Amino acid sequence: MSLLPLFAWLSPAFPVGAYAYSHTLEWAVAAGDVTDEKSLAAFLADLLTQGFVRSDGILLAHAHRAAVAGDCAALAEVNALAVALAPSAELRLETCQQGRSFLDAVRAAWPGPALDGIVAPLTGEVAYPVAVGLAAGAHGLPLGATLEAFLLATVQNLVSAAVRLAPIGQTAGTRVVAGRAASIGALAADIPALTLDDIGSATFRADLGSFRHETQYTRLFRS
Repeated sequence: MSLLPLFAWLSPAFPVGAYAYSHTLEWAVAAGDVTDEKSLAAFLADLLTQGFVRSDGILLAHAHRAAVAGDCAALAEVNALAVALAPSAELRLETCQQGRSFLDAVRAAWPGPALDGIVAPLTGEVAYPVAVGLAAGAHGLPLGATLEAFLLATVQNLVSAAVRLAPIGQTAGTRVVAGRAASIGALAADIPALTLDDIGSATFRADLGSFRHETQYTRLFRS
């Protein structure tokens, strides 16, 4: 199976609105937690290994398996958990708006009976990692490659937000992405063996920052 759909789906040009979200990074910059390349790398490392990125990867993997099996009930359960895990209104909007936009775009450009059948019961909010996982599973794309592409795209979007917020430049941002490559590969290799019970995070300051961002005086991003 060609991996070309993954390159398209997780490209910055794919119409999911990812550019509008920073997942609390805007607040972290305003608070002085992220001020340069080193602090950005540390912030992303925590989100990747101890925060939402790891949890999203696990949710994606279970959505992928449910789609491959055609198990609508399991998929609905994973999605309900994913939506419930959002720690704030902004972060719930972030995942659900992107999830629904992603499914709409994929169904319009890459339709298929397997995808239509598994998506049909999801009439309400759909979390972004669940949407990516179910689409990849329905189209027969391998889980390992999907995980690596999704995790990398998540990190790249956060780095893009940091560049626009200006604590770093483009070259430094590229170094930060490259520096996370080994961690992304290791996490993508570990996730397939993890259960939904393994979901959890310890990025409390970032989660609380999402509440503070809601009333931040100046904002470029929706989260």
